Amino acid sequence: MAPSKRTSNGRSPLVNQQKQITTFFSKKSPSKSSSPTGPTPSPSLSKQNPKLNPKFCPSPVTPSPLQTKCKKPIMMIGSDLSCSPSTPDSSNRSCAEEVIAKRIRVYWPLDNVWYEGCVLSFDQISGKHLVRYDDGDNELLKLSEEKIEWIDEPVKKFRRLRRVSVVDDEEEIKTLEDMADVEDDSEDEDWGKSAEKEEVEDEDCEEMDLEEEDGGRGKSGVSKKVESRKRKLNARGKSELSVNKKSMGSGDLKTSVSRFSFGVNEGEPKGSTKRIADSGKVSIPDCTLVGDIAERFGAREAEKLRLLGVDRKDANRRPPGDVNYDPRTLYLPQDFLKSLTGGQRQWWEFKSKHMDKVLFFKMGKFYELFEMDAHIGAKELDLQYMKGEQPHCGFPEKNFSVNVEKLAQKGYRVLVVEQTETPEQLELRRREKGCKDKVVKREICAVVTKGTLMEGEMLSRNPDASYLMAVTESCQSSANQQASHIFGVCVVDVATSKIVLGQFVDDSDCSSLCCLLSELRPVEIVKPAKLLSPETEKVLLRHTRNPLVNELLPFSEFWDAEKTICEVKAIYRLIGDKSCLSVLDEAITSASDSLVENVGVDCLPAVLSELVNAGEDGSYALSALGGTIFYLKQAFLEETLLRFANFELLPCSGFGEITQKPYMVLDAAAMENLEIFENGRNGNSSGTLFAQLNHCVTAFGKRLLRTWVARPLYHLESIKERQDAVAGLKGVNSQFVLEFRKELSRLPDMERLLARIFASSEANGRNATKVVLYEDASKKQLQEFISVLRGCELMIRACSSLGAILENTDSRLLHHLLTPDKGIPNVHSIVRHFKDGFDWEVANSSGRVIPLEGVDVEYDASCQIIRDIESNLKKHLKEQRKLLGDASINYVTVGKDSYLLEVPESLCHSISQEYELQSSKKGFFRYWTPVIRNLIGKLSQAESEKESKLKTILQRLIGKFCEHHNKWRQLVSTISELDVLISLSIASEYYEGPMCRPIISPVSSPDEVPYLIAKNLGHPVLRSDTLGKGTFVTNDVSLGGPAEANFILLTGPNMGGKSTILRQVCLAVILAQIGADVPAERFELSPVDRIFVRMGAKDQIMAGHSTFLTELLESASMLSAATRNSLVTLDELGRGTSTSDGQAIAGSVLEHFVCKVQCRGMFSTHYHRLAIDYQKNPKVSLCHMACQVGKGVEGLEEVTFLYRLTRGACPKSYGVNVARLAGLPDAVLHKATAKSQEFEGMHGNRSEDDLSVLSWEDKASVIIQNLIKFSANQICHYSDEHMVLGSLNKLQLKARVLLGQN
Repeated sequence: MAPSKRTSNGRSPLVNQQKQITTFFSKKSPSKSSSPTGPTPSPSLSKQNPKLNPKFCPSPVTPSPLQTKCKKPIMMIGSDLSCSPSTPDSSNRSCAEEVIAKRIRVYWPLDNVWYEGCVLSFDQISGKHLVRYDDGDNELLKLSEEKIEWIDEPVKKFRRLRRVSVVDDEEEIKTLEDMADVEDDSEDEDWGKSAEKEEVEDEDCEEMDLEEEDGGRGKSGVSKKVESRKRKLNARGKSELSVNKKSMGSGDLKTSVSRFSFGVNEGEPKGSTKRIADSGKVSIPDCTLVGDIAERFGAREAEKLRLLGVDRKDANRRPPGDVNYDPRTLYLPQDFLKSLTGGQRQWWEFKSKHMDKVLFFKMGKFYELFEMDAHIGAKELDLQYMKGEQPHCGFPEKNFSVNVEKLAQKGYRVLVVEQTETPEQLELRRREKGCKDKVVKREICAVVTKGTLMEGEMLSRNPDASYLMAVTESCQSSANQQASHIFGVCVVDVATSKIVLGQFVDDSDCSSLCCLLSELRPVEIVKPAKLLSPETEKVLLRHTRNPLVNELLPFSEFWDAEKTICEVKAIYRLIGDKSCLSVLDEAITSASDSLVENVGVDCLPAVLSELVNAGEDGSYALSALGGTIFYLKQAFLEETLLRFANFELLPCSGFGEITQKPYMVLDAAAMENLEIFENGRNGNSSGTLFAQLNHCVTAFGKRLLRTWVARPLYHLESIKERQDAVAGLKGVNSQFVLEFRKELSRLPDMERLLARIFASSEANGRNATKVVLYEDASKKQLQEFISVLRGCELMIRACSSLGAILENTDSRLLHHLLTPDKGIPNVHSIVRHFKDGFDWEVANSSGRVIPLEGVDVEYDASCQIIRDIESNLKKHLKEQRKLLGDASINYVTVGKDSYLLEVPESLCHSISQEYELQSSKKGFFRYWTPVIRNLIGKLSQAESEKESKLKTILQRLIGKFCEHHNKWRQLVSTISELDVLISLSIASEYYEGPMCRPIISPVSSPDEVPYLIAKNLGHPVLRSDTLGKGTFVTNDVSLGGPAEANFILLTGPNMGGKSTILRQVCLAVILAQIGADVPAERFELSPVDRIFVRMGAKDQIMAGHSTFLTELLESASMLSAATRNSLVTLDELGRGTSTSDGQAIAGSVLEHFVCKVQCRGMFSTHYHRLAIDYQKNPKVSLCHMACQVGKGVEGLEEVTFLYRLTRGACPKSYGVNVARLAGLPDAVLHKATAKSQEFEGMHGNRSEDDLSVLSWEDKASVIIQNLIKFSANQICHYSDEHMVLGSLNKLQLKARVLLGQN
C-alpha cells in the first residue's frame, strides 16, 4: 500500500533539505549542526507492543500509520504509562529528557491526520516537550495528553527533494539516488558535505509531477497553496488553533504589501515587459517580495545581496544613475565571489551577464531556479520553494517545454544553461589535463522568448504566426517638405523558418509601417538603441499589442548592411561546408578575398542577392536582417534558421508606384475601422471579416488566408484566376471537395512541423551532442519525423483524389495546383522510399528505427559483417560435429556467454587442450575453441558497430529528407492554397440573400472614369439572426462610370445606417479583389488600389493625439496618398471642433477629392450646408438614409429608420430622437426640441442660408426655392400632417425675419 501523504498546509510538503541542490547556496561552515536524529532504540523499546496498553483504543476512523506503513516498527504510549523512554512524565526529568531527539507522530483530530516530527527539547516549568514537525513548524505539547506514536527505524537519506510519483520499490529508490549522483559531486560545491543530514520518510520522497492537471500538461510543481490552519483538541476537549504556522506558498507573492524588491526599477509597474516608449530602459523581470515570502527571504537578501540593491552596478561598474548604465549586467565584487562555492560562482557568473533573463540552470535531471529567478518560478509556474534560507525551486527535465513556454508567453526571456559534462567526464578531464576544476561544465544552450518559440502546446493551439520584427530607419527632411522615413524591416516567424525582408519610403506619419504592424502584430521587436525617431517609437507603441522589446547597440550588435553581408556569407559558407563533401581545402582558405567573396555570393538565396545588388535601396533591409541575426545568434538559432529559411520580399518594398504593385493597400486605419481581423469590442476575431471567411481546416491554411485578406489582389488577371478557382470548387465538384477537407482535417501543422524537422537535422543548442540530457529526446524526434512522413503521404493522396475535379473545371489555377510536377512536386517516390525503409508503426511505438535492407548503406554493411560471422560460426559448428563424430553437438548461451560448444561428457576424451572449458552441467561440458573466441570478438565488435549505426540512422534519414526541403515546402504551399480557395467557396454559403461573382473590368484609358456598381448589396458579416428583429436591408450603390457621380454625399438621421453602408461597400470591394463572391445581386467595379476609411470618434492618448487631431491625421493621409483608383470613405469628418470650422474643413476635403483626386468615395455628414453647395455638382450625388417621422408621445418627433439609400438630401439629423432612444428625461427632451426650433427660427438652418455670406436677394431666393422644392415633395418623404405644417411654419417665420431686415 502506498504511504499516506500529508496534505499541504500552504507549506512545502517536502520535509528535508536535499543534499546537493539546497546547499548550492550554502557556504560550508564548521559550526553548522545537523538536524537532530534519534538514537538507536533499545531492544525493549523496539519490542514494545501497542496492544499491551489497555487504555489506548484508537478510533476506527483514525488513519493510523500502521495501516499505511506496515514496514515501520512503531511504539505507542498512553497517558497511564509511567517513566519509560516511550512515556515521558513531566515530574520525572530523566524520563522526560530521554525522548529528546526521537521521531514522533502526533494525531490531529480535526485534520484527521497523523503529523510527523522530532522532539527537540523539554520545558521543566510547563512540563511540555517542544516538537518540530517535518514542515518546519514548532509546538509545545504535553505528550501524556496527546495521542502519539514513536517512530523507531533508520530512515533513508535522499539527495533529491522533489514531488513526483511515490517510490514503491527499491529499484526506483536506487534510481532516485543515482539520479542525484549524476549532479556535481564536487568538493567546491559541497555536494553532500555541507548539507544538513536530515531524515526523509518514504512519503516525502516524491518527485515533482507536473502533469497532474489540464489533461497531462498540468502545473509545474505542486498545486497552489491555500493557507491552512491546524486545529486540535486538548485534554479538555477545547479547540486550540496553532497560530505559529505560516504559509510559504507561491500565492503569497500576490499580497499587496511590498517588503523587499530585487532590481533597479522598483517604481515601474509589475510585469516582464516594458513600454516601448521607454527606449532607454531594458526589461528586467519584476521580483518584488511581498507578504510571508518577504518575511522569509527579505532580510537575508537585503543583508547578503546588497549588490542587487544599494550597491548595484553594471558589469562596467556604472551605477544606475549613469547615462550608459546597462541593467542587463551586474558587477560582482571580488569579496562576494570569494564567499561563494564553485557551484554558486558558476551560477552567478551566468546570471550577472543576463540579469534581464530567467535562468533555467541544469543540475542532473532537474532545472533549478535560484534567488530572484526562484520567485518568478513560484509566482508564474506554481513551483514550490525548497527548504533553506535561499530562494530555490525547480522542476524535472521532462517538463522543460511546458515551463519554458509558459514563461516565454508571459513575456519573460528564459536563459537555458545546460550541463555539458558528467562527473565522470570531469574526473577524466582533471586527470588528463591536470586542471583543478571541481564543477562540471555548463554552457548557455538557448534563449527562449515568445518570438523564438518553436514548439509548445499553447503555440500549437494558436495557428497565428508569432512574428519577431527588426526595424531600422533613416529620417530625411527638407525645408520645403515634411520629414520622410526610409524603413528597413526584417520579419521572422521562427516556428516556420519564414523571413520577410523589405525597405520602403514612408510619409511623416509612418503610414506604411503602421499598416505593416497592424497586419502582422509582432510579439517581439528588435531595434537599434536610441536610433529610431520619436514618431517611429510612437507608432511602435500604438500599433502593437504589448510586444517584448529588445534594444541592440547600433553597429556592434545591430549591424549595418556591410557587416550583415559578411556575416551572412560566413554562415552560408559554413552551412555549405557541412552539407558538401568537406571543409574548404587550404587552397580556397588561403585564396584572395575576392575568391572567398565570390563563394559567398554564390550561396546566397535569391532574395538576399537581390537586396545586395540593389545597393542603397536594400541597405536598410539588410541592416534589419543583421539585427535579427545577431539577436537569433544569442538564442543559437541563426544557423538553424538560415539553413532552410524561406525568404520573401515585402510587397511594399522598393520605390515604384503603387500601380505597379500586385496588391491593394489596406492601411492600419482601414483594418481597424472595417474590423478586418480584430473587432472593436474585445479585440478578438469574432464578428470580423476574417472570421467570416475562415473555414480552413489546416493551421497553415489559416495563416495564408490571413495574408490574402490583408493583401487583396490588384492585378486583374490574378483576381480572375482566383475567381475561376473558387467557382471550380463548387457545384458538381462539391463531393470531391468535401472528401478532400476530411483528409486535410487529420493533418498536424505541417508547416511548423517541417521547420522543426529541418532544424533538428543539425545538432545545435539543446540538441547539441555535448549536452547531457536524460529524457529520450530522440524518441520525440522520431515521432515527429514519422508524423511528417504520414502527413506528406496524406497530402499526396488527398491531392490525387481531388484531381478528379479537373475534368469539370477550366480553372488554370486549379489545373496548375493539382497537376504533378507543377503545383504538386514529384515526391511520391521519395515518400515511398521512406515507407519501404522501415516500419513506421513499430518505430513510432518503440522509439527506434530498424531500417530494412537497402535503406542505409552503412547499416547494411554492418549487418552483412554480422551475417558473415554468424555463417562462419555455423560452418565451424559443422566442422566440430564432424571432428568429434557427434551430430548432437550444438551452440548454447549461458548468461552473457554465447556460442558455447556444448559437448557430451562421453566425448571429453576427444577434446584437445586448445578448447577452453567455460561451464558445465550434468552430462555436458561447454567449450570455446580458439576459432569461436576469435569470431565472438569480431561479432561483438560488429554488433557494437551496428548499434552505433542504429543510433545515428534517424539523423541520417532526416538528413536525406531535408535534401528535398524545397519540395516539401512546395507541397505544403499547394495544400494551403487549396484549403484557402475552398474556404472562400464555402464562405459565400453563409451570406444572407443573393450572392454573385463580381465583374471586374480595367479602366481602358486615362479619360475613363473608375466605377463601382452594386445592386441589392448585402453585408458579408451582419445577418438577420444577429440583428434581432427585422432583416438586413440591401441597397443599390453606384459610383463613377459615364453616367454616375464619383462621390456620394450622404446625409440622414443619426443611427440611420450611414456608417454601415460605408463599411458595406468597402468590405464588398475587399471580397471582390480577394477573389471571393460578394453578397449582392450584381457587383461590378474597376480595380481599387487602396481603400481609405475615416470613421468613428477616437483619440490616441498614448500618442498625444486628441479626437479631432486623429481625424485630421487620417484625412491628411488620404489627401496625400489617394489616387484616381482609390476608394475613400469619410464618416462625419469635422465633428470634433466647432460647427463653422468643422464644416469648412469637411467642405474643403470633399472638394479636394471631387475636383483634384477624382476618385470614388462616400462622404457622410451632418453638415447640411454641404448638400446645398453640391446640389448642382454632377460629380457628387446627394443621397440620404430614408426614414419616416411621426408624432410621438407628448408631441416629440419619433423617427422610424428605413435603412434605404435614397436620392436627395435630408433636411435634419433628428438628434433629439436618438436622445429619446437613449432614455434622456422627457423634460430634457422637450427643452431640447424647443431650443432646436428656436435656433433654426432665429438664426436659420445654416444648411439653407448663411447670413454672413448671402445678400438679401439671395436669401429670399433660397426661401422661395425651398418652398418650391417642399411643395414638389423633393426633399424627404413625410407621413405626418403635423410635421408638414411645422415645416411650412418655419419657412414662413424665416420669410418674416427677412422682410423685417429689409
